[in-house]
Amino acid sequence: MNTQTIARQLPMPGIRFSLGTRRSRTLCLVIFCLTIFVGLFLWAWLVGENGLAVNFTQRNQPPSWDHPFGTDWLGRDMLVRTIKGLRISLGIGMAAALSSTVFALALGLAAATLGRHMDLVVTGMIDVVISTPHLVMLILISFSMGGGVVGIIMAVALSHWTRLARIVRAEIMQLKTADYVRLSRRLGRSPLWIARHHLLPNLLPQFLVGLILLFPHAIMHAAGLTFLGFGLPPHMPAIGVLLSEAMRHISTGYWWLAVVPGVALLFFVKLFDLLGRALRMLTAPKTSKE
Repeated sequence: MNTQTIARQLPMPGIRFSLGTRRSRTLCLVIFCLTIFVGLFLWAWLVGENGLAVNFTQRNQPPSWDHPFGTDWLGRDMLVRTIKGLRISLGIGMAAALSSTVFALALGLAAATLGRHMDLVVTGMIDVVISTPHLVMLILISFSMGGGVVGIIMAVALSHWTRLARIVRAEIMQLKTADYVRLSRRLGRSPLWIARHHLLPNLLPQFLVGLILLFPHAIMHAAGLTFLGFGLPPHMPAIGVLLSEAMRHISTGYWWLAVVPGVALLFFVKLFDLLGRALRMLTAPKTSKE
């Protein structure tokens, strides 16, 4: 056996390193996003109410070393208000995304396991929701629920479940034809046992990825509803409230009142979009082993 034959049979450490790079980078991205998310909530808790007091001697100051995000028309520190607003907006977005994904999972399971009639009902609901203008549905649901936190959560949850429900339904339809599911059915296992041991474990990656990818949409729509006046009340300093208040002062040259909260919101929306894509890469069959 010559050296060329031995070289072909030996593993290639360089190739193995390059294949592991994608997975390691993806894991680092996930850890980085989660660290920023936890750090934001911890920072908001440590700051407390400092900087939110009215101080007319410090009103309308541009960004500086003392106030990195400037101050508003009442002398309140915009850095503290932005942190508080992000915490409120992210908390509402997480609750709305979680409610929507649970709703999608339940309807997808019902459509795929409870017979043809239930499948027709769920697919009809999906068609109705998709055919309705998105912003109109958000406003109508939030307004009918009385606005506030509950109104925003219900508006986002009842308008964003359709795509994930379709994915769950298609996944279950495929799993029902698997050999191990058929074998469990022939062995006399109940549908509940099959759903708990075979269906739900395979649906967990789709659920987590759908939750993270829906999170940025929930944050943006919550801020948009609040900006339009159909969301949170003015005394809750969410990002939508900050942007709505800033519109009355931005024409006077106080650009930081709208730019800083808006950029912070877009940063976290993009951050969680990257987190969702990273989780989808980790759970995808073609890339999970790389």
